[in-house]
Amino acid sequence: MLKNSFTELGRYMRKMGVDINSSSPLSIGQTLSSPGGFFELGFFSPNNTRNQYVGIWFKEIVPRVVIWVANRDTPVKNSAANLTISSNGSLILLDGKQGVIWSTGETPTTSKCHAELLDTGNLVVVNDVSGETVWQSFENLGNTMVPQASLMYDTPHGKKRVLTTWKSDSDPSPGGFSLEITPQVPLQGLIRKGSAPYWRTGPWATTRFSGFPQFDESYVSPFSVVQDLATGTGSFSYSQLRNYNLSYLTLTPKGQMEIYWDDGKKWMHHLTAPVSSCDIYGACGPFGLCVRSDTPRCICLKGFVPKSDEEWRKGNRTSGCVRRKQLSCQANSSMRTQGRDTDIFYRMTGVKTPDLHQFASFLDADMCYQGCLGNCSCTAFAYISGIGCLVWNGELVDTVQFMSNGETLSIRVASSELAGSSRTKIIVGTTASLSVFVILVFAAYMAWRCRGKQNEPTPIVIDTSQDAWKNDFEPQDISGLEIDWPKRFEIIQGIARGLLYLHRDSRLRVIHRDLKVSNILLDEKMNPKISDFGLARMFQGTQYQDNTQRAWESWCESGGSSLLDRDLSDSCNASEVARCVQIGLLCVQHEAIDRPNTLQVLSMITSTTDLPIPKQPIFAAQTLNVQPLYDVSMSKDLISVNELTQSVIQGR
Repeated sequence: MLKNSFTELGRYMRKMGVDINSSSPLSIGQTLSSPGGFFELGFFSPNNTRNQYVGIWFKEIVPRVVIWVANRDTPVKNSAANLTISSNGSLILLDGKQGVIWSTGETPTTSKCHAELLDTGNLVVVNDVSGETVWQSFENLGNTMVPQASLMYDTPHGKKRVLTTWKSDSDPSPGGFSLEITPQVPLQGLIRKGSAPYWRTGPWATTRFSGFPQFDESYVSPFSVVQDLATGTGSFSYSQLRNYNLSYLTLTPKGQMEIYWDDGKKWMHHLTAPVSSCDIYGACGPFGLCVRSDTPRCICLKGFVPKSDEEWRKGNRTSGCVRRKQLSCQANSSMRTQGRDTDIFYRMTGVKTPDLHQFASFLDADMCYQGCLGNCSCTAFAYISGIGCLVWNGELVDTVQFMSNGETLSIRVASSELAGSSRTKIIVGTTASLSVFVILVFAAYMAWRCRGKQNEPTPIVIDTSQDAWKNDFEPQDISGLEIDWPKRFEIIQGIARGLLYLHRDSRLRVIHRDLKVSNILLDEKMNPKISDFGLARMFQGTQYQDNTQRAWESWCESGGSSLLDRDLSDSCNASEVARCVQIGLLCVQHEAIDRPNTLQVLSMITSTTDLPIPKQPIFAAQTLNVQPLYDVSMSKDLISVNELTQSVIQGR
């Protein structure tokens, strides 16, 4: 019934003159429109060149966007050229002298065929008798695809459907870049430059490609992926965006994937990739990490060092990094029996996971961890929402650190790589201008001192004599193990409550500057006290604020976990540690609007709500006298130097 209706519709359309057949060819100057007037087929000359091509474009939209070209390699220049149906039913382009310039092939065996343009933008050749579609442009893509077109692979039959760039805006012949989907599980999109990988989307995670930092789990994706492991096939397509009728995905001559939609007045940009030097495949080589920021740079993953210091100093990081210390599981049995520590996993957050992943059918994150730990060849693992467990064996290539969102990746390292000070008194790595405790820590003392004061404003005087100091606090040798993480987190929360009291409830108006972590003392009950009102450390323009830079890099690489005292690893809560560092970064944002007030800080510390993503603090971006070892851009421009860091005159 459906086939008969389709046949009758085709016959009606041919009577209306909206198709191409052997007796009604399409000549230069003529066009064929889709039934709804969305698309148009005809001859065109790109950028007013003399070459003529048969193409499909959006009708009545300026500037013209061509979505498909028939004769990409062989333009015609004869004004008598035409597009028609051959005696065997193929769609052919004649050069005006009955020479065939382009053809759909020899599949049909009857001349009783016609070609028509559908409202989807698909040009189809249909058998007049059976109504069967014997050829379609959607299965022979160029540089652009529209909704209902798809990329695909068919591994058993060695087939794949890809997009291929134009050589230039005026030459539609195949260029140097192509876009395809890979048969990995889960699949991912891949742009190739020639045959080499150039950029990838990251693995598909149910509704999104995980390599796009702007797309989180709540993103309403227009993309659709179907992957059939049994048949070895897969496909990718996308739907209309935001209920607009017209949109397209194209691959530009420069190798960028772009998506646009029409709002009725102009083309609106939706997506472009790649956009950063970190997006280029393998920019930092094996075991290298490209930190994607305003000034992208390469560093080595935790536990790795540059393979060639000389090449890295010259700006060539493609050689990547090598492991600094041998893994315990790779050591011989005699070394393992000498008390050698076992391997551990270094957890990185906010990353684009490396290429060459393998899917492992573990049910949860713990099983994923145990599976990788028990396999010495497993160098990393990730448990991703919408995917499950992914593992990597061998080199980690094309790993990127995002400034927001991203996935969590756990990298196998020797346990000694995470060794730290065993006598650290405060968990976060003592950064006078970064740590939230440096900003919050004066609060507890102020609250303690102010409770017994009179209502009228009075100067605050701190007795710093040796006897007075001893009366308030008896110094002890407290190792990191004596103050476990739960107690330290209580101290953090107490400081935050004190700060809230000072800035919201106290009747005193306090003028102060930043406080150093070294000014924090703990009494016999582990209550925090402040020994004096320290001033911010002053820096000259040539000095390097290593504490700030180290803490910011730790956040980028590991969510701040590398600042943790190693002795606290057993008692700490990793999410609480990361949360404290993230709050600290938010407290030192350059713009006041980006910094939380005291009430918000207390709420952040004592709750588990999602936090904003911090930006790189201005005073963490410095220029050194010595060329940075891992700087991708190798820029020597002065970015920002603060001669003095201090808090605002009146706390909020």
